[in-house]
Amino acid sequence: MFMSICAFSLMDLIVKWSVDYPLGQVLFFRGFFGIVFYFFVIPRERLHNFYETKRPGLHFLRCFSGLIALIAIFIALRKLPLATVVSISFAAPIFTTIFSIFLLNEKVGIFRWLAVIVGFIGIIVITEPGISELNIYYIFPIIFCLGLSYVAITIRQLSSTEPPWLISFYFSLSITLLSFLTIPQGWVMPSLNHLMLLSLIGIFGGVANLWLSLSYKYSEVSLVTPLKYLALVFAIIFGYLIWEEIPTIKTLVGSILVIISTLIIFRREIYKKKVITSKTIND
Repeated sequence: MFMSICAFSLMDLIVKWSVDYPLGQVLFFRGFFGIVFYFFVIPRERLHNFYETKRPGLHFLRCFSGLIALIAIFIALRKLPLATVVSISFAAPIFTTIFSIFLLNEKVGIFRWLAVIVGFIGIIVITEPGISELNIYYIFPIIFCLGLSYVAITIRQLSSTEPPWLISFYFSLSITLLSFLTIPQGWVMPSLNHLMLLSLIGIFGGVANLWLSLSYKYSEVSLVTPLKYLALVFAIIFGYLIWEEIPTIKTLVGSILVIISTLIIFRREIYKKKVITSKTIND
């Protein structure tokens, strides 16, 4: 998980730096070099039919919602302070909880509902919505959370039959195909140094996704989940050193509320799984 957070943080850093390049071109580097990375992790026995899947419809939904989330977070990273974007992005589990009620027919208890309320209060504190100082770009991290929440639902369903690399491969492929549609808008020829940095967006993104999947597969969720909040520490450090961004008090207070909210949700998820497991064993 720690390595995944480092990779995601470096990817966010380069995306924020890439403001002089068209968004579609940055998406191309995220998608294409993500595909290149996954070809190195596909099992040898699957190379001849690695693309085969029995659930194309669910892959499409995962890719569609993932593209919405990715575009939204890329726009947010370019227009808002790094720490602000990362703080709001922590709210994704809050929306996942809500979606799970309607899409997975899960029952949500009083503790998780309280966590959702606390999380929304945290988002309001960070964005501070008001007519006088309305910043439309604050909506993009929230759109990212909504998209990522549905991605989490679809991945949970796909993981029962599909390997992690195949799920991520199709997502990277969809990013690449979408980026081609932006070529008529004009791409910029990067220098060699910039080409290497832009390529790292895809490599870091691919590596981070794989490491994230492996960390949840081989480690206790209760142990690895809190590590993801190191991303806020990295965002504050990088934002200050590179762009001289100093997080406001409301951003810090709001992020603490969002973190508390998501930790409650994760703890209740773990408790629920333990109860189900103990009942199964007793039966």
